[in-house]
This record gives sequence, structure tokens and C-alpha cells, in this order.
Amino acid sequence: MADDRPSREASPLRLLAIAVVLIGLVLVSLRLVPGSPFESQAAPAWGTGAGDGAHVDGAAGRSDRPSAEPSPSLPPLPFEAKELDLDIEGWYGWAVLDRRTGEVIGSKDMDETSTTASLIKSWIVADYLRRADEKGQTPSDAKLADATLVIRDSDNTRAEQFYDNVGRAASIKRAISMCGLTDSSVAPDGGWSRTALSPRDVARLGNCIAEGKAAGPEWTDWLLNEMRQVRGAGDFGIRKAFPAAERKQIAIKNGWIDRTQEQEMHINCLAIGDTWTMGVMVRYPIDMGYDYGMKNCQKITEALLRPGV
Repeated sequence: MADDRPSREASPLRLLAIAVVLIGLVLVSLRLVPGSPFESQAAPAWGTGAGDGAHVDGAAGRSDRPSAEPSPSLPPLPFEAKELDLDIEGWYGWAVLDRRTGEVIGSKDMDETSTTASLIKSWIVADYLRRADEKGQTPSDAKLADATLVIRDSDNTRAEQFYDNVGRAASIKRAISMCGLTDSSVAPDGGWSRTALSPRDVARLGNCIAEGKAAGPEWTDWLLNEMRQVRGAGDFGIRKAFPAAERKQIAIKNGWIDRTQEQEMHINCLAIGDTWTMGVMVRYPIDMGYDYGMKNCQKITEALLRPGV
């Protein structure tokens, strides 16, 4: 009678080889499954290819350090991480914060401070609005009209009144604490104009406003809308580097002042986009005038924009 069984049994070595191949296939497939413990961790972080000199803020313990690797599916921001070599007199620094991940890129000296001048008014108004809401108070129409003039037109007299209302230097200390500002300090005389911020902290302050910490949930949208409508002498810098159709969606607050004591011009730019915030600060000899620094805020931004923006 015919025997239907194989003519020879599989050897132990052959069975072992088959098992190894099957295990290998299973492990490879697990690397492709999201959330698997074997999932590949090789996704690149935004800005880490800054071998040309731009700095990526990745120091342990930073409040803006991303909690996880950014998803490779995130579209790139409009800025490139690179070292700039521009023909600009004096000092300049810049920083960009990715609002989706918290990561900051910037110039090597993005932690160097300069006096903010009117840029800090964005915080002063935010602090006033949040504190009023925390007390269950609604600012009067007249007070909101004053706040509009502080933001849109950079009114100094009204800014001083708001600064008195929020406790002067105590307000700047709250900004440093609430917004995670690591480089900044209160002015020696306690005034708002000589508050010291770095480009990195300017970007952090912008993020603090954008995510609702500064003005609180009730007033954040109102404040951002006012910052999108900055006009006149204060409308310069970062957003001017973008196409006209995009500018109206970018919230800004700038600062400009001639420092006779230092014989310097201090020009500062803050901008808030949908997925990013940016700080640019410049200092140069006082006799070069305001326009030089205002144009250089824009020039620095243009140099960092990706092609096609």
C-alpha cells in the first residue's frame, strides 16, 4: 500500500531557520505600527539641522523644550534655521518658537537682552485684562478704548496708567514667571520701557499671549485682534517681510527708542503667527535714526524665510 507521508522528516535546523525568518518579519512589521514599542524613533526634529550656526534651544529643563519628537507629518514653518551674515551695523539677535512643539531656534546670542521700549505694552495690557477678569470685573468701554490706543498706536501716557494699575515692576515679575522667561529682568528704575528681554524671551512672550496665559481665556482673542491692527509708526518689521495677503493675520507689537544714555537706538519686533512666534532685536549707534533699525527687523526676517514664502 502506498505511503502518503513525506519521504523524510524536516530536520531541526530547518525548523529553526524558518522560525528565525518568521520572527524577523514580525519585528519589522511592528516597527511600522504607530504606538508599538518597536516603532522607529528616527523622526527628525524641526530645526536640528542647524549645522550652519543657528542655535536650537534644547537645554534640559527649558520650559520650551518639546516633550516629544515633533511629528514628521507637521508642515515646516516659514523660517529656516541658519546663521545670518548680514551687513548690519551694531548688534542683532533673533528667535523663532514653534507653537506646535515649543522648540526655539535662533541666533547664537538669542539669550542676550536689550531694552524693550513699547514692545512690553503687549504684556501690560494683557496683564490688566487677565487680572480684571480674575476679579470678576469687565473693563469699561472707555478703558478698552484706552487699551486699543496703547496697542494700535503705542500711546505712552495711557500705557503708564495701565502700568500703575497692574503694580508696575510686579507686573514684569509676573511676566517672567507666567511666561517662563529665563533671560529677562525688571528695569533698575522699575519703569516699563527699560524692561530687559532677549529675542528668545520675546518669542516666549508672544507664545504666552497666543496660548491665552497672558490675557486669559476671556480676552486673548480681543488682544490678538488689536495686535493685528497695529498701525502708523509702529507697523514695521517682521510681518512686512510676508506677502501682503498674509500680513493682516499676523499680530505684532514693536518697540523703538533712542537711548541717549547709551547713545544707541533700540528697535524690537514681536510677531505672532498661526503656528509660530518670533522676536527680533537690534541695537546700533544713535545717529543712524529709527528707520535703519525698523528696516533691519524686516531684513533679518526676510533672510530667514523659506523660498516661496
